[in-house]
Formats: sequence, C-alpha cells, structure tokens
Amino acid sequence: MSIDNATSADWDALTALNKLSIRKTPDPVEQPDHYNNGAIEAIEAIKASMPENEFRGYLKGNALKYLWRYDYKGKPVEDLRKCKWYIERLIKEIN
Repeated sequence: MSIDNATSADWDALTALNKLSIRKTPDPVEQPDHYNNGAIEAIEAIKASMPENEFRGYLKGNALKYLWRYDYKGKPVEDLRKCKWYIERLIKEIN
C-alpha cells in the first residue's frame, strides 16, 4: 500500500501500534505492568492529586518503605532498585 492510499483507519491502526510498549522482559522497577495499565501512569495520577510537598513526602515514604523491608520479601535487589527509583524521582522533583 502507498502512503497516498492510506485511509484514516490505516493511520489510526498505525498510531495504535506506535503506542505499544514492546519489552522482552517485564521490568518491575522502571515500568511495572500493574502501574501502567491505561492512558495515565499511576505515579502521574498520584502527583496530580496532591500538592507538591505532599507528593515529595509520598516519594520519601515509598523510598523508606522499600529500604525498610528489602531483606524480608525474598527480592532484596528488586526492592533496593525500587527504593533507588523513588529517591531518583524525588531528586527530579526537587530540581
């Protein structure tokens, strides 16, 4: 098919394909599947629901949570990576 003959339905289908995230292995830290199930990522909805200082406290609390329990759930490296993710996000919010 030529680009000149593409219908709006063809363009819509292509747009939908471009929005798909293709990962060979799930990443439970950077993009957990259960937090990316829709148009808005959960962390962005949480940020939009509260003032800046509360969101920073939320990030700090989650970092502390993962640091506190990393040795109890059987996935210490994953929990430490999650802790690091929240700390890095907090740094981003402060800058």
